[in-house]
Amino acid sequence: MALDDYRLLGRSGLRVSPLCLGTMTFGVGPGGWGSSDEDAGRMVDDYVEAGGNFIDTANFYGQMGQSEVLLGRAVAGRRDRLVLSTKYSLTTRPGDPNAAGNHRKAMVRAVEDSLRRLGTDYIDLYYLHMWDFRTPVDEILRAFDDLVRAGKLLYIGLSDTPAWQASRMQAIAELRGWSQFCALQISYSLTERTVERELIPMAREMGMGVCPWSPLGGGVLTGKYSRADIKAPAPGDLGSRRAINLATGRITEASLGIADVVRAIAAETGRSAPQIALAWTLVNPAVTSPVIGVRTPAQLADNLGALAVELSADQLARLDAASAVPQVFPMDVLRGPAEGMMFGNIRVAERG
Repeated sequence: MALDDYRLLGRSGLRVSPLCLGTMTFGVGPGGWGSSDEDAGRMVDDYVEAGGNFIDTANFYGQMGQSEVLLGRAVAGRRDRLVLSTKYSLTTRPGDPNAAGNHRKAMVRAVEDSLRRLGTDYIDLYYLHMWDFRTPVDEILRAFDDLVRAGKLLYIGLSDTPAWQASRMQAIAELRGWSQFCALQISYSLTERTVERELIPMAREMGMGVCPWSPLGGGVLTGKYSRADIKAPAPGDLGSRRAINLATGRITEASLGIADVVRAIAAETGRSAPQIALAWTLVNPAVTSPVIGVRTPAQLADNLGALAVELSADQLARLDAASAVPQVFPMDVLRGPAEGMMFGNIRVAERG
C-alpha cells in the first residue's frame, strides 16, 4: 500500500489517501507541544510529494485558527488537487453564545471564517466537530445541505457524535434528499476500541468511511510513556502532552500493557511501534484513512512507513487479546447464545 493507493470515502466517489495528514499540531505557538511553522510547511510538502492528498484541520486548532492559516499557505498553488477537511462546533469567541455549537448560525459563520483562513472558495469535506446535545437535527442537516448547494462545501461528515444520532441523521438526509454524510471521524486505536460496539458498525451500514483520530492513543502506543508517568503531573507540567493524556485517562496500566505488546511486535518485525499501531487500524475494513497527528517531519516519515507493514495472523491475535474490550448489551447476547436460538445448525453468511 502507498499514499497514492487512493480509497473511496464512504458512500461517495471522493478519492482519498489511506493516511490523512492531521494538523492539530500546526499553529500552537512558541513553547507549546505543536510543530514549528517551518516544520508544518515541510510536512505538507513531504506528504504531498509522497502522493498524499487528504489533509485535516479544524477552526479550533492552533491559536485563533492558525492551523487553517498555515495550511492555507502551505497548499497555495496546488489546492485543487488536495482534499481539505475542516470542522466547526467548538467555541472560537468565548463569551459569545452563538460562536459555538452545531446550529445554523455557528455553521455558516464558521464556514465563512474557514474559507478566509484557508484562502479558498470551497471546502472539500466539512465535519460537525462535536455533538452539542442542543441543536435539532433537521436544522443541522438543512444548513449542511444549503451550504453544499451553494458550492461552499462539497462533502460533509460527522465527528464525535453518538451512533444513534449519526444513524438517525443519515436516514433523515436520505429520505429528504439532502446531502448525506460520507465520513465519520472518531477516536479509534488499540487503546480505544469501545467504538467497535456501535459507531464502527453503524458507519459501515450507513455509508460513512471511518477516519480515526488519535490512532496512536495520544502517543501512548509509541512507547514514549512508562509506569512512572502514571503519577500526577508536577505543577510546571500541566500544559504538556503527558498532563493532557493523564487528564483524559490515556496513560493507565492497561494502556501501557497494550503498548508493551506493540513494542514487542515492532521488535520482531524491525518496524517502529507507531507503524505497528497504525497498521492495525488499517486492517479494519470500515477504516478509510487514519488521521496522523505528527509534530515533526521525522515522525511523518516514520508514520508513513505503516503502509508497508503486514501483520501476521498471530500478531493480530496477540494485539486483539491485549486490547479487547468486553461486549455490551445487546451484542453480548446477539453474538452469543441468541445466534444458536435464531439459526439452529444453519449457517447464514452476513452481508459484506
